[in-house]
Order: sequence, then C-alpha cells, then structure tokens
Amino acid sequence: MRHPSAQASRRTVLALFGAALAATPFLKPPHATASGRALGLDDPAKKEIAMQLVSSAENSSLDWKAQYQYIEDIGDGRGYTAGIIGFCSGTGDMLDLVELYTTRKPGNVLAKYLPALRDVDGSDSHDGLDPGFPGDWRRAARDSAFKRAQDDERDRVYFDPAVAQGKADRLRVLGQFAYYDAIVMHGDGTDPTSFRNIRKRALRTAKPPAQGGDEVTYLHAFLDARVWAMKQEEAHSDTSRVDTAQRVFLNRRNLDLNPPLDWKVYGDSYHIG
Repeated sequence: MRHPSAQASRRTVLALFGAALAATPFLKPPHATASGRALGLDDPAKKEIAMQLVSSAENSSLDWKAQYQYIEDIGDGRGYTAGIIGFCSGTGDMLDLVELYTTRKPGNVLAKYLPALRDVDGSDSHDGLDPGFPGDWRRAARDSAFKRAQDDERDRVYFDPAVAQGKADRLRVLGQFAYYDAIVMHGDGTDPTSFRNIRKRALRTAKPPAQGGDEVTYLHAFLDARVWAMKQEEAHSDTSRVDTAQRVFLNRRNLDLNPPLDWKVYGDSYHIG
C-alpha cells in the first residue's frame, strides 16, 4: 500500500533511501553484547511475527501466506489492493511487482496487463484491467515464482528500509516494526503523511536512542505522529492498529515483541503464543 500523493517511483525513492542508509554505519544496538548482537525484526522468528501483525490489520487474519491471492478494490482511491502487503494498482508498487515477475518469467498470466497498470498508476481506475485481472491475479498466485516476487518486493520496498532505519535509530524490534507498519500504510514519499515525515514529526518532541533519547518516550512520540497521519485520510481513520496493538506492546515495555502477544485490530482479538 502506498499513499496516493506519493507519485514519484517507489522503486527510485526507496533505492535511494536504502543506498543512503547503507552508506551510513549503524550504531551498535543498545543491548548488544560481546557474545552476539541483539535480535532485530529481520530475525526469522521476529519477521514471522511482523508478517502476522500486519496481516491482522490488512486482512483480518494471522495467515499471511494465504494472502498472495488476495485482491479487491476496497474503495480507498488506490484501485485494486492485492497480495501479502496490499500492492495497489493506483500507487505504483503493483506495477513494480508485475514488472519484476515478468522480468523473471516472461509471458506470465499478468504480463498482458502491464500497459494498463502503467496507464492507471496514480488513479483508482480499472481501465484495461477489468474484467479479467482479479481472476488472473489469483491464478498467478499459484505460481511459486509470483509468490517469491511478492516476498522480494515486500522486502525491498517496505521491510528492509524500515529495519535499516530502525537499526540506525537504535530501536529494538518493536520500534523497527512500528516503522515497517508505517511504511506499509503510508509509503515513504514526500507528502506530509509519508513515513519519513511521520518520523520527522516525532523528532520534534523526542529523540531516538541513537540521538541520546529514551526509546519508550521516542516510540510514544512516533506512534502519536502516526495516529495524526492516519487521521488525515478517511480510509485510515481507524487507528486501532496503533492504539490497541502497537501501543499495547509499548505500554507493556515489550520492546522485543516477545510472545505471548495479545492485541486487537478493528475490534477483533488476536494472539500469538
């Protein structure tokens, strides 16, 4: 999912973002020891938790692997929303995904929609996609190559940049997840509600550990800024994925997202044991 006003190519923007982070050495994590580094969100077990948390908000299910085939227009002005992370036909990330899939597997069932996806980018239009695109998306989702493409684009566009920035700010797993969930919903463009500007808003009132601040205080500031951003758009005005999920973990000082985890999204309860 990507904020509709972020019209610059997500592939270009996040490639530059990642390159800038890669050029800056990360500071030592605050709880690292001589015997090993503290776990980050990129630890396989923690990443699995992250996928389940996002899926609870995006798809009302912990079974994120069942979402490769998901596709619908949810009426948020972004056209079709689909796949494990909510790739959108109106925001460019779905186009990037299908281009990647087609590069890896020319002649796939979605390749014929590339001209239409380029035409509808930036709008909620289905022109050139209906009526066949949803069914063909579900057919493509049976292909392991398409699943891998979804995984890879999720990581390149959303997960890896979020974790990199979280580590640069010396945030532990919960903070890295808060960044990831924000990028998933808001993207990282230049509009006021993008991830980078949510972070800048938080920095006005608190500093992350990398700048000498208290981690819990900073994360409350970041979540406050995130709630503000969500309320700027009707489609995101329900802030329960922050209020009754991330804020719950933070209030319990569960900065490493250690199970058991209990939370609610949109009134539904979830548990990871």
